[in-house]
Amino acid sequence: MIHIRFEGRSYDVEQSQLGLQQSMSDTVIKQQLAQHFDVAINSFQYYVIDRRPNGDLIIRPEAVYG
Repeated sequence: MIHIRFEGRSYDVEQSQLGLQQSMSDTVIKQQLAQHFDVAINSFQYYVIDRRPNGDLIIRPEAVYG
């Protein structure tokens, strides 16, 4: 499962829907996400990809504190 937080909304998508695998690089994952959402790849420039032990991916904006 891929959990995506993008533009203030949350999405849960099966990895097979996007053709993503946990072993892919962050750049490739962000490219696939940009295609899926039909946006420029730099839309995901400040996003974090968290790879969970169970195989899930969590894609979210970087947390800014302070």
